[in-house]
Amino acid sequence: MTKLPLLAVPIVLTATLPAFAADSPFAPDAKPAMLLKTGAGEGPAWHPTLGLLMSGDGNINRYGLDGRLRVFRAGAGTNGLLFDRQGRLLMCQPKFRRFARLSADGRKIETLTRDYEGKRYNQPNDVTVDSKGRIYFSDPKYGPRTNMEIVDKKGKKVEGVYRIDPDGTVTRIITHEVDRPNGLLVYGKDDSLFVADNNNNTRGGPRKLWRFRLKYDGTIVERTRKLIYDWGAGRGPDGMAVDVKGNIYVAAGRTKPNKWETADKKGGVYVFNGDGKFLAFVPIPNDEVTNCAFGGKDLKTLYITAGGSLWSIRTAAAGKVLWPKAE
Repeated sequence: MTKLPLLAVPIVLTATLPAFAADSPFAPDAKPAMLLKTGAGEGPAWHPTLGLLMSGDGNINRYGLDGRLRVFRAGAGTNGLLFDRQGRLLMCQPKFRRFARLSADGRKIETLTRDYEGKRYNQPNDVTVDSKGRIYFSDPKYGPRTNMEIVDKKGKKVEGVYRIDPDGTVTRIITHEVDRPNGLLVYGKDDSLFVADNNNNTRGGPRKLWRFRLKYDGTIVERTRKLIYDWGAGRGPDGMAVDVKGNIYVAAGRTKPNKWETADKKGGVYVFNGDGKFLAFVPIPNDEVTNCAFGGKDLKTLYITAGGSLWSIRTAAAGKVLWPKAE
């Protein structure tokens, strides 16, 4: 990939935070540090030589190993990003209403799906992958809803979750089981799917994290829906990450209230175990806290995107990622 001009040299700022307990998912004395003030809107994804890729300002930006911010792919219009097991970049592209994949050498973009049953998607948002290579992505609709095309048999507009099988077949696995799906995480031995239900621009809309049992064929069992956490009238859950111990890190909350959301649940990263037990919280002062992902050589650095800024904090356990392996 052609090297583009430098955009910024960040100043690292550290937030004050008490030391964590010995059994905390975060490293002792770890504190969240601001790495960038701009350029980090969403979808962080770690690459061992490129550094951290992020959706921001309409582009895919790169926070390099040298600590500098560059444009990696201009005008990509992405949100959620994730590297698959072959080192290819999976891309939710709400701007183009499609889901695509960038080859490992960065030269070719392949559109994996742009419509469902002939109707264009809303805003592909977040992505997760199971051990069989099946891709799951969410398709909410934020903002004006006049151009939504996908409806159910009764004509009700759909904000769904879809699965792309290795042969290219696309199946909708969630239609109305949640209100507005955002972050996704396949968990365990492909036996659970965590779904962030985040209707954050409707007063009284759901702001909840759900867990569904996931069957062998990649479909959910609706009756197994379990509420993990409810952010009430605050900002709901967004992107998620998981470590090798099975702890789930959820970007959520709001530090300052707005028209639709209160500040009852502060903005930051909420950590739960696989059963939904709350374990820890790290405050991030910049609204909105949108996503998180593991990176660094040992995969023990949690990167957090918040209001365009980029933060990091050290964790006790390595992140569980598809690619690359920890050095």
